[in-house]
Amino acid sequence: MIRLICLGFGLGLLRPAPGTWGSAGALVLGLLIDRYLGFPALVVATLAVTALGWWALSHELTAAHEDPSEFVIDEVAGQWLALLFPAAAFWWHGVENWAVVAYPGWIAAFVFFRLFDIWKPWLVGRADRRGGASGVMSDDLWAGLFAGIATMISAGITHGVLM
Repeated sequence: MIRLICLGFGLGLLRPAPGTWGSAGALVLGLLIDRYLGFPALVVATLAVTALGWWALSHELTAAHEDPSEFVIDEVAGQWLALLFPAAAFWWHGVENWAVVAYPGWIAAFVFFRLFDIWKPWLVGRADRRGGASGVMSDDLWAGLFAGIATMISAGITHGVLM
């Protein structure tokens, strides 16, 4: 069961680019959670998958600097963190079903997350070099945080808030 969690319940076995498949699957599931259970449930799910991922990876990984490409639970946690930013904004403003009426928000969260996860700038790369469960999870959480911020800045620029 621990290995299945690390594999993102099979998403990590998809080829090519298992990290992208893990992020895409996480995005769809995150949007469904937000749509049918609400934003608070997405927050709880994000916290739960982060803790579960940290626990599962700590049992599966050695202390070596490894991040097996098929382990995508970290992408799920990071993608959901990025998705929380637009979801929170719409929830705060009382907009329901935002994924349909405001689709650029979740597309931006996905694209920015993949960009930061692959590029690994600054704190993302530093966390990635730590190795072990801490490094594997931390780099994706940093990427998710940066992706969420980039999504909100892009939304502000697009909608004229920052002009």
